[in-house]
Amino acid sequence: MSAKKSPKVTPLMKQYNAIKAKYPDALLLFRVGDFYETFGEDAVKTARILNIVCTNRNNGSERTELAGFPHHSLNTYLPKLVKAGERVAICDQLEDPKMTKTIVKRGVTELVTPGVAMSDEVLQSKSNNFLCAVHFGKKILGVSFLDVSTGEFLTAQGNTEYIDKLLQNFSPSEVLIQKKFKKDFAASFGEDFHCFYLDDWVFKSDFAYETLNEHFQTKSLKGFGVEHLEEGIIASGAVLHYLAETRHDKLQHINAVNRIAEEEYVWMDRFTIRNLELYHSTAANAVTLLDVIDKTISPMGGRLLKRWLALPLKNTEKIRQRHQVVEFLLENPEVLEEIQQHIKQISDLERLISKVATTKVSPREVNQLKHSLDAVAPIKALALESENEAIKVIGDQLNDCNLLRDKIGQSLNEEAPVNILKGNCIKEGFSEELDELRKIAFSGKDYLNNMLKRETRATGISSLKIGNNNVYGYYIEVRNTHKDKVPEEWVRKQTLVNAERYITEELKEYETKILGAEEKILHLEQQLFAQLVQWMGDYIQPVQQNAQLIARMDCLASFALQARTENYCKPEIMEGYELEIREGRHPVIEKQLPIGENYVTNNLHLDRENQQVIMITGPNMSGKSAILRQTALIVLMAQMGSFVPAKSAEVGLVDKIFTRVGASDNISMGESTFMVEMNETASILNNISDRSLVLLDEIGRGTSTYDGISIAWAISEYLHEHPARPKTLFATHYHELNEMCDTFERIKNFNVSVKELKDNVLFLRKLVPGGSEHSFGIHVARMAGMPQQVLHRANKIMEKLEKSHSMEDSGEILKKSAEDELQLSFFNLDDPLLEELKDELLQIDIDTLTPVEALMKLNEIKRMLAGKAKKART
Repeated sequence: MSAKKSPKVTPLMKQYNAIKAKYPDALLLFRVGDFYETFGEDAVKTARILNIVCTNRNNGSERTELAGFPHHSLNTYLPKLVKAGERVAICDQLEDPKMTKTIVKRGVTELVTPGVAMSDEVLQSKSNNFLCAVHFGKKILGVSFLDVSTGEFLTAQGNTEYIDKLLQNFSPSEVLIQKKFKKDFAASFGEDFHCFYLDDWVFKSDFAYETLNEHFQTKSLKGFGVEHLEEGIIASGAVLHYLAETRHDKLQHINAVNRIAEEEYVWMDRFTIRNLELYHSTAANAVTLLDVIDKTISPMGGRLLKRWLALPLKNTEKIRQRHQVVEFLLENPEVLEEIQQHIKQISDLERLISKVATTKVSPREVNQLKHSLDAVAPIKALALESENEAIKVIGDQLNDCNLLRDKIGQSLNEEAPVNILKGNCIKEGFSEELDELRKIAFSGKDYLNNMLKRETRATGISSLKIGNNNVYGYYIEVRNTHKDKVPEEWVRKQTLVNAERYITEELKEYETKILGAEEKILHLEQQLFAQLVQWMGDYIQPVQQNAQLIARMDCLASFALQARTENYCKPEIMEGYELEIREGRHPVIEKQLPIGENYVTNNLHLDRENQQVIMITGPNMSGKSAILRQTALIVLMAQMGSFVPAKSAEVGLVDKIFTRVGASDNISMGESTFMVEMNETASILNNISDRSLVLLDEIGRGTSTYDGISIAWAISEYLHEHPARPKTLFATHYHELNEMCDTFERIKNFNVSVKELKDNVLFLRKLVPGGSEHSFGIHVARMAGMPQQVLHRANKIMEKLEKSHSMEDSGEILKKSAEDELQLSFFNLDDPLLEELKDELLQIDIDTLTPVEALMKLNEIKRMLAGKAKKART
């Protein structure tokens, strides 16, 4: 029996398979003529994501799935694939098909991934698109963030908690990890990130230093201040290596790597960032702090504001400098308005100049760059005239880029196209050769008419014609009657029945020019535009500097506008430890109140000497959590340079903000609510400093009452006795903690006041000295629509419990309550039934019985007795 023949594969599919083998984990867009095609599994996936037709075709003796789209639609379809989390390898034809008789040479020209994207359709204007690498060192971790679209390159190193915080802050689109640490990464940072795994050799120290020095053309990295960050440098080297692997080699705009200086910024762990809902929220349609305070106009300003929010300052001088600029702009509204009007004219300078560096810029975008730089000039003039020193410095550092603006103005048409291939990009008068070609191509009729007039006059032949056809090209036609008048230098080209056709030297030259004119025009325009873009490369750094300064100005103008609109005050940043807020408000909640309803403001004072820990009691829904959060937000906003929602605020510099708010389940990772709560609280207690602000909400509620009170008491005591004496707000529903103020001198009781009405309660949301007596939980249950029967019974039980002086009596009281209820209901029943009931009650273990279990047991006994009573009656 003969061996089975292997399936026959076409030369095209052979070529495809060879290229696909090099990029097994990417979708391969394979250029065939005017289409990008995908085959096999890639085709099925592409068709699903793009919602295009997936067909089959024979390739040799096999059927293969096929899906494709026109090559000119790449900018429409590519972003959709990348947004779906796909890595896309773009395989282009590397030679003109007309110039080869064999199969066209093809190769991957670019690999686009979620973290390496330049397309406006993929990027969000006010968010960075970071590619990140995490390196697991022996003791600590290194991390690096690079935004190819802006040129920002950042690195840091530290423990898992610090790297976790940075990952939360920077939200990278793609994370690069060493293959062998795949499980470690997931265990430490979760599985929400889009990860790609690289070979171990990429994460080597020598390779990283060599890669970075080669890129920056340096001998060492000392000039960037990162030389000592070995783990951070390894992560940075991995990022640059990945860019080379994905065919991104034009990276002139990435001209520095900057250290994220941990010691310069307020520390907030991932729980605090999440709890305060700074720029993300787990709740649907929730409003974040960023949503409320972002009044920036430019994309650069929006991205910088996010960074300021993630990294509030610890340097008093720098904070005051920002406050002074905001104050100046508030006091000079005409300057503020003028600056913002000019900023409105500025496009995304960072991303435009990055496109220049990567040669992915279009003629229209070059014009946008010019118009943006035109708008920078009046801002510079305004800033230089300002009385504020910090604004003057910005004005001094802004670059006019006059030569760049002039060159673009002289080179490009005002209405330059999006695509250079559409032509009419280069301005008339910029290139003599181009102008000549355009005259020939677009003024040909006039030229031929003039020639005809000249030759008619010269020869005296009134019936001369100039024409052309595909076979003979251009010619002059002479009727046979005038043959004798034809000049000797004319060359006969074609003989007709009644006429002869001739060619002249001038017509030959004209024909040569006009036949390739349009093609030459297109080629010359591309060449001139490419030369312009290359020349613009010298202006990358000045334009990047302008972008950063405009972003800064935009953020400060945004703060001023927000302060004016929402009536914020200038906070005083003090070197001491006190925190004094008068009539503070929650910046987000106050914006969500119904029209006409005013936010209830609150005063708050904390220090390390007399009022270090404030114990806040009060019913649920009274606003305890809002007071905690607004305190943190006011401090955070003050230290990022913003004005704050209060009548006045004196903020002793804070270096760490910790919050533990609400029960955040982490059951998906196998941890209970209480375990998560204890993990987060332990992290706080192990990291406090003398300038920390600690906000704890309902600690201990995830376990039984006895455990909860014990833990809450011990935590409060620990914070009071700790040598750092961190400023602390502790909101709790355990009224027993109010007794702590008798023993611990720096713990003070406050409560969020309520007004008791006949059958209801009114939440006043005002923080007043003294502890709260009870929690009004039943009132809240009534507001929630709890059945009347439950509310009535709960009130009866509560009355009895409140008569008890100790918690140990609660089980006994509930048991007695149950007995009383049964006696009232069933005193007419037979004695044997009461005996049975007695046995049932005696079996209850009071020591382990919770109030809820007592109610459930009571219902069970009632059902049993009601059934027996009914039976007895029948």
